Amino acid sequence: MNQITTSDIRIRCEDQVVIAATLFTPKSEVKGAVLLGPATGIKRQFYANFATHLAENGYGVLTFDNRGIGDSASGPIKQSNITLQCWGEKDMPAAFGHLKAAFPNCKYHLVGHSAGGQLVGLMHNATELTSMFNFACSSGCLSNMKMPYRMHGYFFMNIFIPLTNALFGHTKSQWVGMGEPLPKQVGKQWNEWCNGQGYVKTAFGKTIHSHLYDELSFPSMWINAVDDPIAIDENVADMISVFKQIKSETITLKPQDHNLTEIGHMKFFSRRSKVLWQYAIDWLEKF
Repeated sequence: MNQITTSDIRIRCEDQVVIAATLFTPKSEVKGAVLLGPATGIKRQFYANFATHLAENGYGVLTFDNRGIGDSASGPIKQSNITLQCWGEKDMPAAFGHLKAAFPNCKYHLVGHSAGGQLVGLMHNATELTSMFNFACSSGCLSNMKMPYRMHGYFFMNIFIPLTNALFGHTKSQWVGMGEPLPKQVGKQWNEWCNGQGYVKTAFGKTIHSHLYDELSFPSMWINAVDDPIAIDENVADMISVFKQIKSETITLKPQDHNLTEIGHMKFFSRRSKVLWQYAIDWLEKF
């Protein structure tokens, strides 16, 4: 394995908001560079072991906290007007721009976890990506989910989010194991998008007036797990359908095939699931 260095950095977005990020740099020749797009409300430290593994295999990697999350949080959360949409329109493009500056003249890839892949079409510079590798990335459409988890999803989206937003001025997602506390408008938009088909597609022509979902045509790999009740096959297909020209491949993992007890929606990035990381390495090495 290659030796690497890591550095915590700050990135200024086009609207002058500053977000926290970590750069993982191989000491050997860089094969390519990876932007690691996080799931909703998940801090960048969650991906550190996976990012280290990619860097040890010769890839420059940048992880980041979306505004309002982790080290990118600033000010009282109840006063925040942050949305899911601005994560894709402002944070991800800025993080990608820094990745390109850190690792110039190479091929660039997005590794997206859930929202990290869903939001790629909102990035104004997404056409500069060579490929995308997503895990647990789907539309999250509630009506496609299987019982009894569908009831859990309906409760979280349609009762828990509006109730905690009303009582506390933000979404108390950490109370139900759904990542960090979320700004009110993030929770509200999450609710709206998961109650429709195609996730971001529900906002086209409403709050989203410019996007690249119709234009992106790079190769993409979409991996989910049979024990993930959110990113089920139907919801992965629903999300892929939003991309009109993208070239997509899909794989559905079974934990027992890899001597694992669980993969679910989150465990792909766990150190215990390191055996699965070869899927990402194999994908990146195609390019």
